[in-house]
Amino acid sequence: MTGFAAAQDTASVLDVVVQDAAAPAAVPCKVPEAAPAAPAGPDSAAADEEDEMLLQTGWHTARCALSLPEAHATIKVPAKPTPWRMLLAFAGCGTIISVGYMDPGNWATGLAGGARFGYSLLFVILLSSIAAMFLQHLALKLGVASGRDLAQACRDAYPRWVNIPLWIMAEIAICACDLAEVIGAAVALQLLFGMPLWAGVLVTIADVALVMLLEGRGFRWLEGFVILLILVIFSCFVYEMALAQPAWLDVGRGLVPSRELFTNPDMLYIAIGIMGATVMPHNLYLHSAVIQTRAYDRSPQGRSAAIRYGTLDSSFSLLFAFLINASILILSGAAFYYGTPQHREGVDISDAYKLLSPSLGARGASIIFALALLASGQNSTVTGTLAGQVVMEGFLQMKMKPVMRRLLTRALAVIPAVIVAAVMGDKAVGQLLVISQVVLSMQLSFAVLPLVHFTSSAKFTGRYANSLATSIAAVLTALLIAGLNGYLLVSVLRDPGSLSVHK
Repeated sequence: MTGFAAAQDTASVLDVVVQDAAAPAAVPCKVPEAAPAAPAGPDSAAADEEDEMLLQTGWHTARCALSLPEAHATIKVPAKPTPWRMLLAFAGCGTIISVGYMDPGNWATGLAGGARFGYSLLFVILLSSIAAMFLQHLALKLGVASGRDLAQACRDAYPRWVNIPLWIMAEIAICACDLAEVIGAAVALQLLFGMPLWAGVLVTIADVALVMLLEGRGFRWLEGFVILLILVIFSCFVYEMALAQPAWLDVGRGLVPSRELFTNPDMLYIAIGIMGATVMPHNLYLHSAVIQTRAYDRSPQGRSAAIRYGTLDSSFSLLFAFLINASILILSGAAFYYGTPQHREGVDISDAYKLLSPSLGARGASIIFALALLASGQNSTVTGTLAGQVVMEGFLQMKMKPVMRRLLTRALAVIPAVIVAAVMGDKAVGQLLVISQVVLSMQLSFAVLPLVHFTSSAKFTGRYANSLATSIAAVLTALLIAGLNGYLLVSVLRDPGSLSVHK
């Protein structure tokens, strides 16, 4: 129990602030009986007793609703588990989350980084992926340990004056993410079919019907669709890499941090953009909810197993996302930085499509690239709309028909994209994609700090609270993210033109 006690000490300062500001008494609240129930294990009484203790010491309101109620505990976990069967049961949660780590925003920053600096920024992608694995582990642990997603946890622990700004920040992040997805899909449609960007943006509204169809068939169908599109993206990049034939020794050197990263302001700026595009705030809300779609045993042993296998699934999926993000940067570096040095500056997604075929000497390279981009945009649509549901229901306890929620989120992304495309032209839409990544980066701390607070305090997560070492790592990660975002904000305020990848 050393880690349990140490975690209490680590989060004590935050706990004092929250307790002073929040409502004084715990409010009992019963989960609706119609909601699906998870199976109880032999130690379920002990688990219930611990939950009651946490209600008295940490949470100010009992859990009033299930996270993603239509899918909660709908995927069976074997009663007599073996490691292989448990891995299969939890497979898919991490895949849903990994989509946010390979969306069109990552493409923009990866292409720019590879074209301008070759493979030097691979270390940044690796570091960002490790940080993402760590934060997603904390998110799923919160969901399993407390039975709450991150939005519900904020609502049940913090006062209203804290929750409303957190909710607004989360919604801004989701809209920014959806904006990147809309633009990515629209650019892909333009590249493949010559469709005007504004028309492609409008076509993306049809994505909502696809999401609703998949959800209606069950959450496993949704996960299967996501896995299929990820395999399409991966296959496309395997083909592109075979054409590019990068110098793998130089690629390996890129995984080691270079001194230039800290001495070249332009490289540091793009590195921050890569980190901002990689670690997505809405994924922290979503993962803490998606893990609860598994009907794992709610006993202490069952919860521990859920955290363990959920983390394995998540880490493997994010490793796969790392390979795809690294492939984007390597492809750009091989084709433009080393292959055609005259194209090192100002390469965006549209430029990459036009230049890949002549750079790699294969007519199909550009088409394959656009197909992968379209798959990326479609995939990200699924997770963005799910995250919107989690955030709205969690913070506000507001029930909205899923189709309406998805239409609302998509409308908030489509309207600015259509206006910019119609009035300012295609290049401005590319700039809007970069701006969306800056906005996402700015919102990240507003999700990370509450997550670190909850998982580092035994008052909220009981025996599953972070050990002292984990708490220190979590706090350092949160401070690093906040510091990088602060640097990015100051840079943008001093030079608004720095938002452009065209230096």
